[in-house]
Order: sequence, then C-alpha cells, then structure tokens
Amino acid sequence: MRRLVVITTAVAIVTLGFLLPAYGDTVESRIAKLEAQVATLQSQVQLLTLTTKRALETVVALESQMADLKVAPTLPLKIAYLNAEDAFSVFTDAVKDLRQKAVDKQSEIVSLQQQFLASAISKEEFDTQNNQLQVELLQAQLNIDIGTIDRMIASPGFFDIRNDLERLREEAQPIIDEMKKLVSTVRVGIIDPQEFQNRYNQVKAAFTQLDQLLTQAATSKIVKAAEKIAVENGYDLVLRSKNVIIYRNTAKLVDITDVVKAELASYL
Repeated sequence: MRRLVVITTAVAIVTLGFLLPAYGDTVESRIAKLEAQVATLQSQVQLLTLTTKRALETVVALESQMADLKVAPTLPLKIAYLNAEDAFSVFTDAVKDLRQKAVDKQSEIVSLQQQFLASAISKEEFDTQNNQLQVELLQAQLNIDIGTIDRMIASPGFFDIRNDLERLREEAQPIIDEMKKLVSTVRVGIIDPQEFQNRYNQVKAAFTQLDQLLTQAATSKIVKAAEKIAVENGYDLVLRSKNVIIYRNTAKLVDITDVVKAELASYL
C-alpha cells in the first residue's frame, strides 16, 4: 500500500511538471494575439478616421459648388445660323464680269432652243449651233473658276491656303488648253458628232472636278470666317440654314450671313 502511494505521488508530480510549462505558454500566446488584435483595431480606427475626414471635406466642397450654382443662374445657349450658299456668292461676285458672260451664253442657248421649237431653224442647224454654244458656255464657267482662283492667290486673306491654290491652278492648265482646242474645232464645224460628244464629256468631267476642289477651298474660308464671327460675338453654336434648320425663332436665333460675307469680302 505504501508503495502504491509513492508511485501515485511520483506520477502526479511528473504530470504537474508537464502541465505547468504548457499552461504558461498558452497565456503568453493569448496575450500576444490580443496585442496584435489591438494593434490591428487601432490601425483600422486611424484609417476610418482619415476616410471620414476626407468624406467630410468632399461634402463641404459639393455644398460650396451647389451654393455657387444657386447664386449664378445658368445662361442659355447663344445660337446663330448661316446661309452658306449666300456667303459663297462673295467669291463669284469678285468675278462678276466673267459670270455675266456665262449668263449671256445661257440666254443664247435658250433663244436657240426657242427658234428650233418654232421651226425657225433646221435640226442640223440647231445641233451645230447648240454644240458650239454648249462648249462656249462650259468655257465661260471654267473661266469663272480660273478667275476666282487667280483672285484668291493674289489676295492676302488666302495666304494660309495659297500653296494649295497655286497647285490647283497648275492642275487646271491642261483643262484650259483642251477647252480652247475644243472651242476652235467646234467653230470650224468639221467634227464627228460622236468624237465631239466624247471630248466634250471629258472636258466637262475635268471641269466638274476642278469646280469641286475650288468649292472646298472656298468653303474652308467660309467656315473660318464664321468661327471668327462666333468667337467675337460670343455665340456657342452656329448652324447652317440649308438642310438643318426647319423652324427658327428670329428673336433668339441670329442670322450672321451678312456679317460673314463682309468678313469674306475683306479676304479678297
């Protein structure tokens, strides 16, 4: 019995020796974990405080902006419109003597058609004279474009596109030469009808291309003139009247065509 008590006491002492160190390690570990959690919470609190501060600053800024909007009412858009076709007449008016020749030639064609319809001339006479007048009309229209290009090249207001205009003038020279040859041939009267039609169509196609390029150059100046007028007068938007405006309130929508035309005239 005494031996059993000794053995039991020894086992208890050994077991207690093992348990005490384990219990101590667990407490220290728990303390370390708590300290880490506290540090994490402190970091989160600091971040939350900073975020809250920034949010308050943003709210204050927005309130200030809203107050400014209430004090300063929004102004309506200032809108104008432009008749580009009318503005383009500034360029053609610069060579009105050449335009008159084209108008006169058109009148001759109308008169010839009336004579034919009245049976005053034969079909052969009509065809011969009509071919000549059509070529002469085309030549008059070409002369308008050439005269306009020459006027632009000589004007200080077209300095920014002068190189393009000079290149266009050089490209037009073969058309001018071919036109002169066709006019001379038709006036002599010895030319096959099919040959005439082919040559006429070729010259007319070349003229049409030239006319389109000239129109593009003139349009670019119209746009720049309109932009200048818009900036000077505080317009927010400038519309083109053709194919854009269906209805306009003349009390609020201003026509700046005449002002733009005056600006364009100063370029020439």
